[in-house]
Amino acid sequence: MMTEATLDDKVALVTGSARRVGAAIASCLHAAGANVAIHFRGSARDASLLAARLNEARENSATTIQADLLDTSAAPRLIANILDWRGRLDILVNSASTFYATPLGEITEQHWDDLLGSNLKAPLFLSQAAAPALRESQGTIVNIVDIHARRPLRDHLIYGSAKAGLVMLTRSLAKDLAPDVRVNGVAPGAILWPESDMSASTKESILGQVPLARAGDPGDIAGCVLYLVRDASYVTGQIIAVDGGRSIGW
Repeated sequence: MMTEATLDDKVALVTGSARRVGAAIASCLHAAGANVAIHFRGSARDASLLAARLNEARENSATTIQADLLDTSAAPRLIANILDWRGRLDILVNSASTFYATPLGEITEQHWDDLLGSNLKAPLFLSQAAAPALRESQGTIVNIVDIHARRPLRDHLIYGSAKAGLVMLTRSLAKDLAPDVRVNGVAPGAILWPESDMSASTKESILGQVPLARAGDPGDIAGCVLYLVRDASYVTGQIIAVDGGRSIGW
């Protein structure tokens, strides 16, 4: 007889979780019973407000941790802080990301370092630092990828390349950390519009490529992460697109 999976007493680290999709993931895992470490780089106020809300629901069930993940030396300290807080780590969600256009002819080395750093280098070094604790807990990693890891987005050469690398990193980690740690990815489509200005016509064009004919919600991504960490005990090395069908072809 199968027992119902639960996240009670599990400990999750969600990077970039003070706002937007990361905050939805942290909130969803918390609602399912997990204790959540809310990582942020600069959004201290948002992180504190989220932690306060979660701790109101369940005392000492959320904490905030600041770190610049572009600094690889921050990764071991980040994991050590979580182990000091709760003594274990069961779930790592690499959600922190930088996204902006880099048209050919205007690309700088700083663009390269920033976009590769946040979208590929940071998940690698944080996963490496977390691996011993995750092996001990038989834990799991979920990387937030992008449907544009497979289908290029015009003028986003570095971002798309970094996310494509994250797909291979996900599959490689799944092989190297098995059978102790499962590693999967979630590839969002049109979930939240970029905070930079985007014209109504551009949004309309994107939605015209979505078979479900609407944008998604951060909760759609969070729900898929929850499935992968709680319910998908025989799933590893997979990338699940949550995009309303857009990646079918456009």
